[in-house]
Amino acid sequence: MRLRILNPLAVVVDEDNVLSIRAEDPSGSFGVLPGHADFLTVLAISVVSWTDAARRRHHCAVRRGVLAVDGGREVTIATREAIPGDDLTTLHDTVLRKFETDIETQREEYVDSTRLQLAAIRQIMRHLRPGAASLPGGAS
Repeated sequence: MRLRILNPLAVVVDEDNVLSIRAEDPSGSFGVLPGHADFLTVLAISVVSWTDAARRRHHCAVRRGVLAVDGGREVTIATREAIPGDDLTTLHDTVLRKFETDIETQREEYVDSTRLQLAAIRQIMRHLRPGAASLPGGAS
């Protein structure tokens, strides 16, 4: 089986002769073996693991993404961010924590942006209300 993990800028993993793949979607962990039925799922923030032909385990932390199995012999993962590594402890303790922190930062930035938009809308509405004070200099 062939495994490819892609981010928007690069092919992070491109490996042939993969014996098995383990991944996680919102419903839980699952495995893919050669000959698997065509399959499409959205991945959670997780670690994708696979075994190569030499029976070595490899891992790649993914920041969500889409996993597709095509023809039972090709697995492609498209993700926003992927960090490969053979040391699972490092990936789990460092990389996944970084992904989770980044998501929390994005949420905070979204809330701040929404607050600014609402403040601008309120300001516009104040000026559009009937009976609103004229603008300085006699303009209305």
